[in-house]
Amino acid sequence: MKVIGSMAAMQRQSAIWMRSGEVVGFVPTMGALHEGHLTLIRRARAECRCVVVSIYVNPTQFGPKEDLARYPRPRHRDLALCRAAGVDLVFAPANLYLPDHSTFVEENHFSQGRCGTSRPGHFRGVATVVLKLFNLVHPTRAYFGQKDAQQVDVIRRIVRDLNVPVKLIAVPTVRDSDGLALSSRNRYLSPEERTIAVKFARLLQEATKQKANQAAWLRRQLKRLAGLRLDYVEIAGGRLCVAVWVGKTRLIDNERLPSSG
Repeated sequence: MKVIGSMAAMQRQSAIWMRSGEVVGFVPTMGALHEGHLTLIRRARAECRCVVVSIYVNPTQFGPKEDLARYPRPRHRDLALCRAAGVDLVFAPANLYLPDHSTFVEENHFSQGRCGTSRPGHFRGVATVVLKLFNLVHPTRAYFGQKDAQQVDVIRRIVRDLNVPVKLIAVPTVRDSDGLALSSRNRYLSPEERTIAVKFARLLQEATKQKANQAAWLRRQLKRLAGLRLDYVEIAGGRLCVAVWVGKTRLIDNERLPSSG
């Protein structure tokens, strides 16, 4: 497995692959890898000749009071997991932005509402870094987790509107044995907070079984759950989408409603 840290080296490698017509699968991550990431990597490994994983904690998608400084960065463990999963190349730059960087990418439809309201500027940062990564890696296929449903919609629209030559693959949410959607931020939870988070995940599952008014039902149930602060509950794209705070940890999740197929 090769590890590359510079943008120029990544572009040189991607140019070699492009000239030889290789099918390149790409999994962009911020590190702190878990089984959800590994599921994306395994899917890419099964479908592509070359597999690239990026590890970069992108500062432009964090707000001023968010967890950029303490976001987990277990580099040695992440590299070991990538090696064991058969990754060909890890792109792990120290920085993707020049000192006088002044260009950003904005998507103005799917980025509205939900996390776009709660985290102003977040999707501008996501859109910018993902397009930069696409331009550096030049993947044939890119793999994203459906847990970040709004992010998937934003990136899919960017790919369409800006004619990016990549096929976007959304992979179903991976959950722990207790039902909680896997997230790098789950490690912030204390044992007591983990119990509350699991109740949140189970209520989301239960809400999808309601015959009508699923969002209103879930909103009522979550407001009654001690130790949890509700951010939003919305139905978007046939999915019941929710964000909550458990202690100082913000969790998001979503499930497709049965009537949506």
